[in-house]
Amino acid sequence: MAQETAERIRSNPKFWEFVKKRNNYSIVMTILGAVAYYGFILLVAYNKEFLSQKVATGAVMSIGIPIGVGVIVFTIILTWIFVNRSNGEFDTERTEIIKEATK
Repeated sequence: MAQETAERIRSNPKFWEFVKKRNNYSIVMTILGAVAYYGFILLVAYNKEFLSQKVATGAVMSIGIPIGVGVIVFTIILTWIFVNRSNGEFDTERTEIIKEATK
């Protein structure tokens, strides 16, 4: 029975559209996160002078601190967006495809 259901799911064109959409979304979100982290690391490696500049005249904090915090906040927001879409839209589509296959 489970094998039949799996075959029906695999033969459904909606399933392959769903897989393509979900994979593309995952790839885009992964690239955005990687660009943020690796971009910051490259900035640390190749432009220390920029990151060591003070935020304001007489300030103690360098510009690298808010940029680093921004990277962390950005990836938290990116994760939140990913989880919300996965638990909302993608779960709904997955459930519909499974319902069609079990009719």
